[in-house]
Amino acid sequence: MKKIIISILLVIGCISSYAQKQKINYLTTFDDKLIHFGFTIGVNTLDFNIANYNPIGENPDFIPFQNSPNDKVTGSDVIRSDVATLIPGFTVGIISSLRLSEDFNLRFLPGLSFGERQLTYNVPVIDINIYDESLSYYSIKSTFLDFPLLIKYKARRINNDRPYVIFGGAYRQDISRTAQEDLIKLKSGGFYAEAGGGWDHYFPFFRFSVEAKFSFGLNNQLGDLPAPTQRLYYSQSIKNMRSKIFTLCFHFE
Repeated sequence: MKKIIISILLVIGCISSYAQKQKINYLTTFDDKLIHFGFTIGVNTLDFNIANYNPIGENPDFIPFQNSPNDKVTGSDVIRSDVATLIPGFTVGIISSLRLSEDFNLRFLPGLSFGERQLTYNVPVIDINIYDESLSYYSIKSTFLDFPLLIKYKARRINNDRPYVIFGGAYRQDISRTAQEDLIKLKSGGFYAEAGGGWDHYFPFFRFSVEAKFSFGLNNQLGDLPAPTQRLYYSQSIKNMRSKIFTLCFHFE
């Protein structure tokens, strides 16, 4: 019994000694800087939130058989489109951060994003630019110039860790080369509302952050109709098309 009590006391003493051991906090004055810079890399997935005319005849600009009598698309037909599969893309950018207060920062993160969306239809996809007679989807590839301006709210620091949330807006310009014959034409620019959260970890020489962010398009991204050589009903079946983007970023500051 005496040995057991002694063993318990030794264990309690070791735990107490370990708990009282001071942890080393790195970069304790990092958040006091007025301005600091860094870079970011990440992965993204691009998506669309699509509203379709149901049926296509609800679109006042739709004209039956405007491409070919063999298409047999009338105003009573329902042609639906959606993004069925999310394809990973890539994001890279630079970080500029301005200290507003102890808990708030203003962040500007210009960069480049590359991604793809595969638009599937409930009818065969026929594109004059593709030699195959019909496809199961239409691929839309984008290269965005990103201009996000965000507010970062930080919780209290816990040793070398600090969680945070972000919110703000962004403008994105698609610089992909598009042709008049594209089956679905998009507008080149658009505004986004952005929100997300992340976790800062302080190392001896830099701060590393993991951040998840959602971007919601505020503008209808559907552009003008393609050239008359394309079948127009793929585009005319769409009433509204707004972008949605999820980005997982890794910041180095």
